[in-house]
Amino acid sequence: MINDVCIAGGAMTPFNRRKDESSFRDWARNVVRDALDDSGLELSDIDSLVVASESDFFTLQLNPAALLADECGLVGVAAKRVEGGGASGHVAIQAGVADIAAGLARRVLVLGLEPSASHLTGADVGALYALSFDAWTDGKAGVDSTSFYALSALAFMERTGAAHDDFARISVRNRAHAQLNPNAHLPLEIVLEDVAASPVVAFPYHRLDCSPLSDGAAAVILAREVDLPKLARKRSRFRATTAATDTVRLGERHDPGFFSGKRLCATRAFKMADVLPAQIDLAEVYDSYSGAQLQALEALSLAPDVLQAERAGMFDAGGVMPVNLSGGLLGQGAPVGATGVAQILAAAQQLEGRYVGQQPGHAPRMALVDTHGGIATLNCVSILEVL
Repeated sequence: MINDVCIAGGAMTPFNRRKDESSFRDWARNVVRDALDDSGLELSDIDSLVVASESDFFTLQLNPAALLADECGLVGVAAKRVEGGGASGHVAIQAGVADIAAGLARRVLVLGLEPSASHLTGADVGALYALSFDAWTDGKAGVDSTSFYALSALAFMERTGAAHDDFARISVRNRAHAQLNPNAHLPLEIVLEDVAASPVVAFPYHRLDCSPLSDGAAAVILAREVDLPKLARKRSRFRATTAATDTVRLGERHDPGFFSGKRLCATRAFKMADVLPAQIDLAEVYDSYSGAQLQALEALSLAPDVLQAERAGMFDAGGVMPVNLSGGLLGQGAPVGATGVAQILAAAQQLEGRYVGQQPGHAPRMALVDTHGGIATLNCVSILEVL
């Protein structure tokens, strides 16, 4: 059963732009060592490895799962690599959960990584990201991801009456959360005027509305509680983990501003977990762009009127449902393969009461984690609860 699967522990490297000549192999070894320490496990306890890496163009390594098993001292384990665009890390988590639920593995190490900031130019990375849509009709036509997200945001603004200030508030808040996160790429102290004054990238998005290109790695170890050592701290487990897709081409959607694939994914997750949206205490949401966070919260049904809830402070650190205390992609950073793994880890640590920046006295019981690839084209949602 899915709800037998626990998060034994995990770790992440700093998300940043590496200038120390280290490689993804170094990050993998370090984060695996730290995840084992956090879990109270040894290398010999791991029997399966799932690697998340979006593109071979970033690592310049075909068959990275076998290589990383070797690099991390895990020779002999079952190993595979998964990919789902921006959702790659979350897809890897789901693969690990499925293997344990099916009895194919006892303790799964999920390792997500991406060197997406250092060895390629920003223009080259942008060109590669454009191929994660329909390469024939979109990517090779020269339309980049920011333009697609901007078009979707404009449709959302037209339908809901959202203003750029609503987006900018998210940029300010998530970067403020990141100031408490020692692993964050962009911990900034900014105000709404700073966001509006930053250069326009694709209207309505300014530079500070966009998440950075980052390098980094994250790891989570999954197992049933009976297969784990006893620790003094709490652990978290899965109540649900689901996926759903939308049409790849934005122009073929009934409403380009609404993430309908994400709504379907969330509906499945709430049904699987047998909970209501109002029972969610916190969320880690995919905010590749500031407006995408608001669109995601709407599609996830986390508030009856998401715009009103945003303006009322519902998603603030001290609000009813804090969102992206990690800083999200905007503040923590976005090495693609590592992103979903880090989101799961952040949510679990918040439930366990051991996350930096948590409000004193806040004792959440249930968390939602949302990740997507494309313009909410491939969606993953997990619901976690503390044991």
